[in-house]
Amino acid sequence: MKVESRIFEILTVFCFVCAIVYGVLSGEEVGIVALTLTGGLMLIVGTYFRFVARRLEERPEDNPEAEVSDGAGDIGFFSPGSYWPLGVAGGVALTGLGLAIYQWWLIVLAGIAMIIAICGLVFEYHAGPEAH
Repeated sequence: MKVESRIFEILTVFCFVCAIVYGVLSGEEVGIVALTLTGGLMLIVGTYFRFVARRLEERPEDNPEAEVSDGAGDIGFFSPGSYWPLGVAGGVALTGLGLAIYQWWLIVLAGIAMIIAICGLVFEYHAGPEAH
């Protein structure tokens, strides 16, 4: 996580420098606010990654002396044939369409469809509480 936090911290500095340069060269307020808020969001993510990196054991990505074979092994479980991501993408697309054409009924229906699809994705392999 140290690598990721460093990337976001560099992007934070970049966004703040761009906001200053943009403000000096253009004087337009909206661009300055947008770049400053983007830098602030990058700072939040970088700080979170730095905070989490202290609690995790060192990964091969964080060790400059690591070999490629140090990262071998199982990464996790990924569903090979789930259709739920298509439902989530469809719900997001319909929500965006509803926002674009300003139709509240479409936003509500798409939001409900998106919540159902997200619940299906999260609980797809849930087998219930384990028997003790």
